[in-house]
Amino acid sequence: MSDLAIEAENLARRYGRRWALADVSIRIPAGSVTMVAGRNGSGKSTLFRVLSTVIRPDLGRGSVLGFDLKKHREDIRRSLALLSHSNYLYESLTARENLEVVADHLGIERTPIPMLLERVALGSRADDPVSTFSAGMRKRVSFARVLLQEPRVVLLDEPYAQLDPPGFDLVDSVVRELKMRGATVLMATHQLERTAGVSDYALTLEAGRVQSFTAIGARA
Repeated sequence: MSDLAIEAENLARRYGRRWALADVSIRIPAGSVTMVAGRNGSGKSTLFRVLSTVIRPDLGRGSVLGFDLKKHREDIRRSLALLSHSNYLYESLTARENLEVVADHLGIERTPIPMLLERVALGSRADDPVSTFSAGMRKRVSFARVLLQEPRVVLLDEPYAQLDPPGFDLVDSVVRELKMRGATVLMATHQLERTAGVSDYALTLEAGRVQSFTAIGARA
């Protein structure tokens, strides 16, 4: 088994005439937490979409857990969870039913669902339709979904957005829990000081290019 969870060499992705990613080469150690920093439009979300196989790179090559981004998309999707700006929840279903749909689709037990909803402070709202939830509550359901999947790689795109201070603490604790499970976590965020406290590495993007990759926190 490789000690790297994610590898990329000269990855590039273009939208029209603009290169959202250009010559991105990274090596992310397995079991680590990496903060992905950069201004709006720097390529953070595009990088996550490429790594999660939502979109294909136009140039370069990469792998997640040894699976090629272009050849083994289904293998990657079975091992990876992406929390993006869109929550992809079924509005008419309850919080519990949303998680049951995921469990049934992935062929995993429904048993942990009540505990996970308690974990994200939604136990008392488990049987309420998601359509009645605030943006922050929907984000909490999304975190419960990530934990339910038990992924080996987790991509969190602006995980603190739409959350209140207790929600910030939830994000930190979930990230620590994922790391204890051995998962590799990437967090794209503008909350740099807070995220640094739970991260091992910092990856900085600028105009679609890697500006730096440095060790911080526990591994510094």
